[in-house]
Amino acid sequence: MKRVLITLLIVAAAIALIGYVLTQHKEDNEAKAAVVAETGSTVAVTAVRAAKQEINLDFSSNGTFAANQDLTLLAEASGRITNLLVKEGSRVSKGQVLAHIDAEYASLDVQRAEDALQKLRVDYERYKSSFETGGVTRAQLDDIEFNLRTTENQLQQAKRRLSDSYVKAPISGVINKRLVEVGTFVGPGTELFEIVDISRLKLEVTANEYQVVHLKVGDRVDIQSSVFPDRQFSGTIHFIAAKADNTLSYPVEILVDNDSAEGLRAGMYGTATFKLPVQEPSIVIPRSAFAGSVSSSQVYVIQDRTAVLKDVTPGRILGEQVEILHGLEEGEIIVSGGQINLVDGTKVDAQVRD
Repeated sequence: MKRVLITLLIVAAAIALIGYVLTQHKEDNEAKAAVVAETGSTVAVTAVRAAKQEINLDFSSNGTFAANQDLTLLAEASGRITNLLVKEGSRVSKGQVLAHIDAEYASLDVQRAEDALQKLRVDYERYKSSFETGGVTRAQLDDIEFNLRTTENQLQQAKRRLSDSYVKAPISGVINKRLVEVGTFVGPGTELFEIVDISRLKLEVTANEYQVVHLKVGDRVDIQSSVFPDRQFSGTIHFIAAKADNTLSYPVEILVDNDSAEGLRAGMYGTATFKLPVQEPSIVIPRSAFAGSVSSSQVYVIQDRTAVLKDVTPGRILGEQVEILHGLEEGEIIVSGGQINLVDGTKVDAQVRD
């Protein structure tokens, strides 16, 4: 316990020291900038001219291809595997028989239920005739009707157990794994096969809040795979999440048709390129122009060779550029480098880059 306390005290002291150093550094820079401003000296800075640009919102997002369907087939009957009709890599169709489970007991149950049902039907007709002539009571007839329905249900269950002994594919796809061998004893819930359908693939990517508002289900998307760099694929947006994930991104699912000749596989990487409409021209400035960071919402504007701190309203962050919604006019000169040496009112010698 004592060691833990000592460690915590050391960490706290280190954090305090770092904070003090950073504060002192900031205060020193501000003091130096203030001295420069008072003495009338100029500070060399780089600057750009605020200009409107067409905003291209096209973007790319990387993701991983997933199978359209991927399931593990479980046994529904008990018994020993007597025959396997497929192997790993086999293509199967929905409803195709994949394996046989020993059906001897299930067949006997069906035969027993059919025999019992046949006898009850004969008895029922005899009781029904006797009831009409007063030979049996209504209660006796009701009992035979109940037994008849019960045996019909038992026969249906026995036939279902017999049918379950023929393991059938629930979907079309490829046998990715075969988890049993001939002679394996299985019961309900035993894993038999892993079946993967890659006739269509799902490319799972993400988009940020500015991008996702321009997407809709059904949009066509260009797709590239690093495995096939010289080939172009395309897909359709199938799903857009209504809620952002922990990274504040919105999952987007794209369906891609995949015939056998193309060779795409689940688990491969892909890049989706989203082509979005060109936006109206807006004023855009470099991210480096902000005093501190974009969240500070302040930039230095040069007026009569003087740096004037100005509040702005940033919009979308477009890579290394930031859209400005309010606060700047086209043609104003913005400091893009050297702000650390400035305070409001500092004289500057600006090198303006076009």
